[in-house]
Amino acid sequence: MKETQMKEIDLVLINQLGLHARAASKLVNLALRFGSEIEVEVVKTGVKANCKSIMGLMMLGASCGTSIRLSAEGDDQEEALDAIRVLIQDRFGEES
Repeated sequence: MKETQMKEIDLVLINQLGLHARAASKLVNLALRFGSEIEVEVVKTGVKANCKSIMGLMMLGASCGTSIRLSAEGDDQEEALDAIRVLIQDRFGEES
């Protein structure tokens, strides 16, 4: 069994409403496609949540402009982080 080293990326939430219910749901559904452990952290506060938990994500209270750090560990960690980065940079598919 090969050992993986955790990967991290930093992003800023740019959609108008931040990590609201619909955006959090999209993030959870995407994260569930991957076997890796995926976590999101609000950089300013250090508060973390499992990306596969909608309640955890909602508790972050991350609004537009919030800097977040995504970390993933597992066999598909790079694919997971790439997919989540695209979702966030695409504003969760929202207009603004």
